[in-house]
Amino acid sequence: MTELEGKKIDGNDIFAVRRAKLDDMRKDGFDPFEQNFHREHTSEEAKGLYEENSEKQRTVNVAGRIVTFRLMGKASFIKILDSDGQIQLYVSTNDIGDKQYKNFTKFDIGDIIGATGELFRTKTGEITIRVKNILMVAKSLRPLPEKWHGLIDSDQIYRQRYLDLIVNQESRERAKKRCQIVKEIRKFLWNKGFEEVETPILQNIVGGAAARPFETFMNALNQKCYLRIATELFLKRMLIAGFDKVFEIGRIFRNEGLSRKHNPEFTSIELYQAFSDYRGMMTLVREMLQHLCRTVIGSTTITTHDGTIIELGGEWVERRYCDLIVEATGDADWFSLPKDQKLKRCKDFAIEVNPGSEDFEITNDVYSKIVEPKLLQPTFVTHLPKELCPLAKINKADNRYLDVFELCINGQEIAPAYSEQNDPFIQQKMFEEQIGEERHNLDYEFLLSLEYGMPPAGGMGIGIDRLVILLTGAASIRDTILFPMLRPQEGN
Repeated sequence: MTELEGKKIDGNDIFAVRRAKLDDMRKDGFDPFEQNFHREHTSEEAKGLYEENSEKQRTVNVAGRIVTFRLMGKASFIKILDSDGQIQLYVSTNDIGDKQYKNFTKFDIGDIIGATGELFRTKTGEITIRVKNILMVAKSLRPLPEKWHGLIDSDQIYRQRYLDLIVNQESRERAKKRCQIVKEIRKFLWNKGFEEVETPILQNIVGGAAARPFETFMNALNQKCYLRIATELFLKRMLIAGFDKVFEIGRIFRNEGLSRKHNPEFTSIELYQAFSDYRGMMTLVREMLQHLCRTVIGSTTITTHDGTIIELGGEWVERRYCDLIVEATGDADWFSLPKDQKLKRCKDFAIEVNPGSEDFEITNDVYSKIVEPKLLQPTFVTHLPKELCPLAKINKADNRYLDVFELCINGQEIAPAYSEQNDPFIQQKMFEEQIGEERHNLDYEFLLSLEYGMPPAGGMGIGIDRLVILLTGAASIRDTILFPMLRPQEGN
């Protein structure tokens, strides 16, 4: 409910009142939905032009959405919001005349306006524009939320994200930081000599990860297609083609659950570097994250939503997967236990495990549910069991393990990386072991490409949304995705 002209009215009443104002404007020969407005300065640019103790201040031209409105007779203060922030405007009959001021008093919070005037500083010290001309360029027919901060647990924030970004400064800053993070990742990799490429989103065969795909149908070819679950196999083709350093930032689609850490549609970066390995990726990811901390966050010390302090500028620990499992379970002989005893121990730990799971899957459930959540400071978890990834090189010293790492920070995986498998015969064998009898899912085109020779390489993937969670202190992946997946509202 909102106060208007001395009585309480709801949003539909406000819409009717504002619609009537719009009709009156049009009857007077003015359509407030302008074709364009030539804005010369953002709010921050305008403030930067103010000169202390100058007799003649600069004239500036700004535009933005009215977010506060104080009518005080023949002179008023308003604040407008633009992409840089807010700036205050002083509007009076002495400066714009009675007729224009009368029209101005009919403006509403939420209206988008343009204004020209001179800068000055108020008695309270705020840099302000003394308006000489003001124009409505887009009428807001619906009111902005008044008590938006009380709705932080409602999906309305995510469903109407545009409103959240208007009135919630924290959301606005996080969205800007996400844009900066993506931009700085690109700059960092470009400066390292990486080429940004684009690979298909629609694919004939699901590959590059173990996930349930979204299915669609291509009429032109009369065949079923899948939305990609990874970019890996096409990026490796670029290594084969002679592009030694490649990356792609793009949308990935996995037809799986929704949670605080998962959204079916998310943004990932995958990168591959020829003549490198998983240890080369360790150096690269550490440098990249520290670069993002310096350029976007301003510190290598970050604070999570629950107050945990993470230090990205200090030592990054390296731990072997098997050692972490033994420590967590307290069983030095965990890996030699029969399956039924592993299941019993999982029950003791209150870990839900599918009894039909393979032995390595049971162990990985232990890892994901009681090991990973405790890895708060940057930790490279290395030497994962070979069954977990068919695309990585097998460790030469111990063929039970892979030359890989998972970088874990704040209890979640941030970046997996591999020494990439480039032997076509071993690759085919590992693919076949992964898919079992479903040979129609085997990507023979990728195996064919490997037969032409792929250089040894390191590869790495980073979920951009999880990275933004980490660097901005967000509580959920839905806070980092501008328009996350939601259930349809009733009646839609």
